[in-house]
Amino acid sequence: MDRETDYIDADGYRANVGIIIMNDDRQLFIGGRAKARGWQFPQGGVRRGERPEEALYRELEEEVGLRRSQVEEVARTRTWLRYRLPPQFVRRDSSPLCIGQKQRWFLLRLGAEDSALRFDSTEQPPEFDRWRWAEWWDAVRDVIYFKRRVYSRALHELGAHAFPEGLPAYPEWWDERMGSGRKSGPGQDRP
Repeated sequence: MDRETDYIDADGYRANVGIIIMNDDRQLFIGGRAKARGWQFPQGGVRRGERPEEALYRELEEEVGLRRSQVEEVARTRTWLRYRLPPQFVRRDSSPLCIGQKQRWFLLRLGAEDSALRFDSTEQPPEFDRWRWAEWWDAVRDVIYFKRRVYSRALHELGAHAFPEGLPAYPEWWDERMGSGRKSGPGQDRP
């Protein structure tokens, strides 16, 4: 995060884009965080004066090496989706104080070969050092715990565009990870 250029609103939320890359089998790209255990979708901050669409394509190239011509936008969330950082992740000595992120999520269809996905297309240290194709709900399980709800919300909203016939059933682990305490399906228990 670059506090000089990233936009943090008056409520303390950093503007960010979330990028969901889908292949022709409707599987999703998830990247393994470089030198860390976690998995996540590509994402990145919106700079001051930058539109979310501009941030989307800049981050897409920086994080996974894809150009605009190699993807097709399928859908985007209607509004910003927010999540708060747990207290231990808030840098209290920074200004402006960032308490979480507000994200515009984009669902993109990959229009290139898998080999187009690269982590060395920028001089910045890579965000990811491994990746895989995952089933629709898998990223919710694999992302750090405090992002699970926002991932679920993004996948529910954007899933209608990927699966017009109806969202895939929740996997067996869903209720345990999401803490709902009851068995449900996509049409019954929306976040």
